[in-house]
Amino acid sequence: MGDIRACSVDHAERYGEIYAKAFSGDPWNDPWKTEDAVIHVKEILEMKHSYGLEYVENNLVVGFLLGSSMLFHYGRTFEINDLAVDPAYQGKGIAKTLLDRCIEDMKAQGIVGIHLITANEGFLPDFYERHGFGREKKVILMGMEL
Repeated sequence: MGDIRACSVDHAERYGEIYAKAFSGDPWNDPWKTEDAVIHVKEILEMKHSYGLEYVENNLVVGFLLGSSMLFHYGRTFEINDLAVDPAYQGKGIAKTLLDRCIEDMKAQGIVGIHLITANEGFLPDFYERHGFGREKKVILMGMEL
């Protein structure tokens, strides 16, 4: 079993490597460049209300969870921006362990809800539903390409 630690900007390069590898596979198949993924995770880490966990096995970061919280009229909510595990370490319960710890931490901090955006197909919706997430009924994700 590995160790869970707070994320550190000092490990942003490794997070970027993991992110680029993980999101270039199913179900996303996004063509991330590692250098862009490093910038992506650094931007989240540098947010004022950021929160992150890393999973370390044999002194190597093999997975991480990053997000940030925001205050609304009904309380502070947390958005999971990224949950990624190095493909060589997937299927070992690392994502579950990171998610469970995050949920515990958010409850302890008085967070009133956790949100995330994920692929609408493949194994991810089932993964999150098994951990208590449901499809939103009151809000939808909307976007515009520029």
